[in-house]
Order: sequence, then structure tokens, then C-alpha cells
Amino acid sequence: MTQVDILLHNAHVLTMDETLTQYNRGAVAIHGDSIVAVGPEDKIEKEYSGKETIDCKGKILMPGLINAHTHAPMTLLRGIADDLRLDVWLQGYMFPVERQFASPESVWLGTSIACAELIKSGVTTFNDMYYFEDDVATAAANAGMRAVCGQSILKFPTPDAASYEDAMDRARDYIKKWKGHPLIVPAIAPHAPYTTTEGILRETADLAKEFDVPLHIHLSETSFEVDNMRNEQGMPVIPYVKKQGLFEAKVIAAHCVHIDTGEIRTLQHAGAGVSHNPSSNLKLASGFAPVTKMLEVGLNVGIGTDGPASNNDLDMFEEVRLAALIAKAVTNDPTSLPAPQALLMATRLGAQALHIGHLTGSLTPNRRADLILVDLSPVHNSPSFRRSADNAYAQIVYASKSTDVTDAMINGKWVMRERRLLTVQEDELLAQAADLAKQIDSFLIEREQSVLSKLIALGGSMEEESFEVQVKVKIADPDRVIRELMRNEIDILYERHYKQHDVYFIFDDETQGRLRYREDDFIEQGNLTTTRARLTLLGQKREGKFEHEVLLSRSRYLAPATNSLRFYREYFKPKTEIPVEKDRLRWFIKYKDTEFYVNLDHMTTPALGHFLEVKSRTWSRKDAKNKADLLGELLKLLGAADANAAAQDYIDFVYEE
Repeated sequence: MTQVDILLHNAHVLTMDETLTQYNRGAVAIHGDSIVAVGPEDKIEKEYSGKETIDCKGKILMPGLINAHTHAPMTLLRGIADDLRLDVWLQGYMFPVERQFASPESVWLGTSIACAELIKSGVTTFNDMYYFEDDVATAAANAGMRAVCGQSILKFPTPDAASYEDAMDRARDYIKKWKGHPLIVPAIAPHAPYTTTEGILRETADLAKEFDVPLHIHLSETSFEVDNMRNEQGMPVIPYVKKQGLFEAKVIAAHCVHIDTGEIRTLQHAGAGVSHNPSSNLKLASGFAPVTKMLEVGLNVGIGTDGPASNNDLDMFEEVRLAALIAKAVTNDPTSLPAPQALLMATRLGAQALHIGHLTGSLTPNRRADLILVDLSPVHNSPSFRRSADNAYAQIVYASKSTDVTDAMINGKWVMRERRLLTVQEDELLAQAADLAKQIDSFLIEREQSVLSKLIALGGSMEEESFEVQVKVKIADPDRVIRELMRNEIDILYERHYKQHDVYFIFDDETQGRLRYREDDFIEQGNLTTTRARLTLLGQKREGKFEHEVLLSRSRYLAPATNSLRFYREYFKPKTEIPVEKDRLRWFIKYKDTEFYVNLDHMTTPALGHFLEVKSRTWSRKDAKNKADLLGELLKLLGAADANAAAQDYIDFVYEE
């Protein structure tokens, strides 16, 4: 008889192996970190004796669940912004808060809390993507959890890297440090195609290949993402990333909601794994992933919770149940994704999707001893039938709760016994999280009171530090202005033609100013060549006034508009919005060694006719006075001296209308 470290007996064993073998009154022999034998209790007890023998009291003994996609540190951001679209939620709230509060300490804290929640809900392995991933790995290893930990790479500055080059250096060092660890599989994680570049995707794939580690990425999560990719690159997301060589690495693709059969086959041929995230996709209205088609093709599909800020928990029992139910509703077929297959996605298939199926995911010899005990005796799961071999799977998927998990073992070591955590002190961690939550609350409360603060939080904002003198007059003969610009006294440096589409956001509190969303369509020889979008926060309408209704305007706050108008509408929540459209001819000129912009505007929305606008930047009131005098001279030269000057911006004309 062979002696092993632990012998578990009197259990209903679900092995989740290739044939879904069960042993009702089975046993598992464990030595060190691995499973030695699995089988009927009488057979195993004849061949093995345990230094410790544990009576499982008829509970389900099965592989620990695999959370195939999450952002563990975001336990600290659970519930700070809900019921929003993905882009508003992510770029308007998550990214700004992370820039302010993400640190090695907060990441370790959030991950430690996540580990407590995961273990208590029967998860023994999770796949993570975040910043400071070295601290995520440290917290997971301290908790005794198995994890694939992906260091995030984005094209813009992040809390742990000033540039993507810095992030790549950090990722390389991190992978070298953790490669070969018994619990942690290091990975690299380019966030998504829309937050990276072609070069970043290639470089991250090369690094993953160099060290033979997984590459974790969000793909085709929303229809908006896919439509943008089609418009910008002329192809869907999956062909785009394939073109960048991404599938030469061991890819773990999160979501894959909006993909077709051809793209599914591309993923399968590449050996990629997919994480299906039903709760997150429902909550963010991302859509329904074609899971049944993926499984039919033979793709390894696991199940994930996504981050606790978009779910808002890490309960894998809930995810498995949802995965099964959604598949039935989407296909209008109650036989779709039956209970055994749903549970398989959360165990063996999930491990294979993470490229660690050789380590975990099933109770088979030589796999690591990652397992849980599930009590089926609570009232919500009683009685138990054994008529069909699938009854046990159905009880787990459709009736069991995460609280039914009584014990958990990872890598041959107990991390929970009888619902008592052995590796994480959750009370102390939760107290620290409560203190941080107060700080985040204060930050967001203060930010939400100011349009400027919300603009700055998006990133990329800057203040124009100069003043501007300008004059605007309504004219009847625009052709005359064009002719007069050819005078010898005027030196034209360049000219432009574009159509401007403005939307002004008006707020209840007028002291907040007006936020303008502008799209400039650049026209060359009658054809649209490019479009530029930007935001401008306009404060007071003027600082002072000179002759000829020349205005001295205050500085503006500018920001690139990288999102849709709908995004900014939902993010800034204006009281009203007013569209203004015009066709603009612009000349940059020199007059008496002084630079001016001359704009000839045809107002189309509202239909206000033609205006001549002349402006110049200035740095002092004395300079402004001199330029104001020159503006008066220019009006005469351009034949507009007798026109009615307007001491208003175009938005003010709209109000008058």
C-alpha cells in the first residue's frame, strides 16, 4: 500500500475529465502538490493510505472553479459607477479614479480582498489583467491562489507607466521574476485594440513568444468597437489583430461577443482561449457571445466574472448558471449548453483556455491538487436525485450557491476549511478598503461639481494661456472680402477650408461655462480629407471691449475629443445642447508685421448668413489695445468698416433667435 499525504474519501467525485467520469462514493489520493489517484473509494483505499484521511461526508468533490477573466484589484472600485455604457464607465470613471488612486499598495489590498472572495466562492485559479501586476501576483501567491497575472500595456500613460515603452520594460522584468513559480503564471496584457496600436500588439506578441507566456486581451466586446474597427481599418477586430501577428502567441481573448463563424474558426485554428463573461456583458449591455457556436467548433471557452466594478462580484457559481441560461434564451433552445458542459467551461475548458490545462481544471492523476467540496444538503438544493448521471451537474449549475462551498485546496494545501479562510485575514483588509472608499468618494464628489474637473479627468486637457482679441461683423458680400484679401498690404501665409459642426452643452449652473464639442471637416479641392474633433470649455464671454466691438476673450480649456458625441452627452449631462454649423474659409495673414486669423463664415445652422471674423492672440492688455486698432484698419481694408459689428459668439446669436 502506498502512503500519500492526504486521502479524501466518502465523496461524490466529479473529475471533469475527458469523459466526465464520476465516482459516487469516490476517493482522491494527494501527495505533495499533485493528485496521485482518483477512483471508487474501495479501490483507492486498498491501494493508498493517507497521513491524513478526511471524510467528505458525501459532499461533491470537484476541481476548483477557474475564473477566466477578471481585474482583481477592482474590488476596491466595486459600485462607484453603475448603469453606464462601457465607454463612459471606463473612460469617464474607471480610468480617472485609477490614475488618482492605483498604487502598489492599493493593488495588493484589492487583490487580497478578491482572493478572499474567490476562495469562498470555490475559485482556485483566476486570470487577471491590471496595473502593478507584480503586486497582484504577490497578493495571490500569499493567499495560496493559482493565477495567470497579465501586466497591462496601453498606448497612453497609466498608473504604473509613463509610456508604453515603460510598460513593456516593466512587463519584461515582471515576467522574468515570476516565470516558473509554482502558483503564478506571468502574462502580458495589451488591454484592447482600441487602447493600443499596431506596433504595441506586435511587440507584446513578440514578448509573449519570447518567454512562452500567455497574452491576455479584450477583443470584440462591443458592437461599437467592431464598427469603429471596420470604419478605421476596413476589417473586423479578429482579422485586424491576426494581421498584427497576435495569434502567434498563446492568446486569452476576453469577451468575443461580436464575432462571426469565420472569426471563431480563426481563434480555434490559432489555439486561442476565450473567456465568456455573462454578467458583465449583461450589465454593460455589450451583447450575447455566440458561445454555443464557439463550443461546436472546438474552441476552448472558459467563464469569467470580469472585474468586480462591472459585475459587481466574483461569484463564479452565478456566472456558470447565467452562461447556461443565456445560451438557451439566445438560441431559443432549452437543450443549449447543458449543465455538464457549462460546468466544464468553468473547470477543464477554462484551464485549457488559459493554456494551463496541463496543470489544473480536472481531478486526474498528475494534475495539481486544486479542488473544492460542495455541500448539496442545504434547503435550496434538496432533495438530491440520482436517476440521471447529469443530476449532480444540474444541482451544481442550477441550484448551488457559492456559499455551499465548504472547503478549498490549492496546490495540495488547504486555503479554506469549513468556510474558514486559512490564508487571508479579511476583516483587516475590509477596514483598509473602507478608508480608501471614503477618499474615492470625496474625489468623485468634488469632481462631479465641476465641468472643468470632469474635462481634466478625461486626460489630455490643456489651458490656452493667451488672451485673444477678435471682432465679428455680419456681411452681405463675402466675395468682396475675398477680393480685398489680395491687397499688397496683406501677406497671406496659408489658407484653409473646412466645415465646422459644433454642439454647445449648456448647464444649469451658468458659472460652469459652456462646453463645445467641435468636429472640423477639412476640405481640399471640394473633397473631405480628414476630420478633427475637440472639446473647448468656454468661460466668461469677454474680459474687456475696445472700439469697433473688438473683444478681449479669456483663456479656454481644450481637450482632444476622442469619443463620440453620445459619450460626452452621457458623461457631462448638460441641461440642453445647441447645434451650430458653418462653412469656414480661413486665412492666416500678416498685416503690419502682425499675425491675424481671418475667418469668412457661412452660418448654415441656424441660417444666419455670412460673417467676417478677424482675431489674433495676445499676451498683454497693451498688446491687445494695439491689435484692436489694427483690427479696425483691417475691417476697412476688407470693405467691412460699415458693417454691423457683433459683440457676441455664434452661440449667442442662436439664443437671440
